[in-house]
Amino acid sequence: MGPNGRNKMIINHLEKLFVTNDAATIIRELDVVHPAAKLMVMASQQQETELGDNTNFVIVFAGALLQKAEHLLRLGLHPSEIIQGYELARDRAMDILKDLKVDHIDDLSNPEQLRKGIRSAISAKQIGNEDLLCDLVVEAATNIMPKNATDFNVDNIRVVKVMGSSLYESKVVKGMVFGREAEGIIQGATKAKVAVFTCPLDISQTETKGTVLIHNAQEMLNFSKDEEKQVEKVFQELADAGVKVVVTGATIGELALHFLNRFNMMAVKVPSKFDLRRLCRVVGATALARLGAPMAEEMGYCDVVETVEIGSDRVTVFRQEENDVSRTTTIVIRGATQNHMDDIERAIDDGVNVIKALTRNGDLLAGAGAVEMQLNKRLQAVAAKTPGLNQHAIKKFAEALEVVPRTLCENAGMDATATLSRLYAAHYQDSDAVATIGVDVENNNDGTLDATKANIFDALSPKYWALKLAADSAITVLRVDQIIMSKPAGGPKPPKQQGHWDQD
Repeated sequence: MGPNGRNKMIINHLEKLFVTNDAATIIRELDVVHPAAKLMVMASQQQETELGDNTNFVIVFAGALLQKAEHLLRLGLHPSEIIQGYELARDRAMDILKDLKVDHIDDLSNPEQLRKGIRSAISAKQIGNEDLLCDLVVEAATNIMPKNATDFNVDNIRVVKVMGSSLYESKVVKGMVFGREAEGIIQGATKAKVAVFTCPLDISQTETKGTVLIHNAQEMLNFSKDEEKQVEKVFQELADAGVKVVVTGATIGELALHFLNRFNMMAVKVPSKFDLRRLCRVVGATALARLGAPMAEEMGYCDVVETVEIGSDRVTVFRQEENDVSRTTTIVIRGATQNHMDDIERAIDDGVNVIKALTRNGDLLAGAGAVEMQLNKRLQAVAAKTPGLNQHAIKKFAEALEVVPRTLCENAGMDATATLSRLYAAHYQDSDAVATIGVDVENNNDGTLDATKANIFDALSPKYWALKLAADSAITVLRVDQIIMSKPAGGPKPPKQQGHWDQD
């Protein structure tokens, strides 16, 4: 967690290696069996799908809540009392969070403001490269930012990884980039009509096999003439319709390629069906499931389709020149190893997702653990005024929030206890203003800094939902008193043997 969070090396069930500190990825690749742990994993995945950031906050905070609850249970409180207190604390925390906002982003097409919102999300994953990555994400986002910001679609920012060179060679390309070159000899087209197919461009094989007797050389020559004529007819129709670029999600046969080259059409193969759909959206085409000339409204249009070299790799770029037309933009990441580029991609994903969250709610909170400390202080005050046993649970909820600044300190190799006491002192000093003092992981002064001056902000909505999901999953776990597994009785199953091995 945090900018100095260490990486984990995960080898998943397919022996694939991941090196990352992105909680969502780590959890997705783990095979969690314990049902209570699964609840937390599900909460974290929900956070990932909904807002794409603050996934490890969910896990860390839920863990801290359960740890504090254990202490209360030892003291002899009943789980239902703890649950009640936690629920009260959660609802109060939600209300307090909204009061803690320190800044607001109102103009999402302004690069400066966007940068402010996403910088900390990216630097938490990739400290040292955050400015470079911020620039890439902001440029990509402003390229596709619609007039009405709430229509911003995360899917419109693509990431393509090209091995080689260094991260500093990464760039943003308007339009879509595919990491392969065109199939035929035609390598580019401008102001082109595009036909998109999901079927193979090839002669379809018949269902049944047939035997043909050929008597002389003439018959041999005529044998495949008709077939060629059929294929030629299809591509002739395409060429007559004005198609210059043919995209397919399946294979391209040799004969088809020959005619494509002959009619000066560019052929591009896109193996992923998701990318095919996205491309359809970019060029405004309909993917056809059968060969044949598309109707006018099924054809797409693209200003420039070209094969360019990035490093030593040749890639195909679909680019719309007019600014308002380009519905997607691609960030091309360069890097030395696949693992490193994967991690950069995750950081970029987080940045893009935070922009999406900002389109819903542009409020910013102070980062660096300042919000958590302030919440802690306010909730302690609430606990002091609460009669009955609930106050213990509210107090522990407040203390659990301490886990964030503490983790930041520990990961940065600082003395956590000393730094936390300084933070407490700073937050309890002035009561009227919203305190924005957080942990200084760069250790410039006594380990604390003013987060707003240092430009460390957290978006409100991811934080809000993360708090809610973490508290909910902790409460759900507390509500359980027994785990009953329905598993078949008896020992392990006998090994299955090959062949017709009969039970007896």
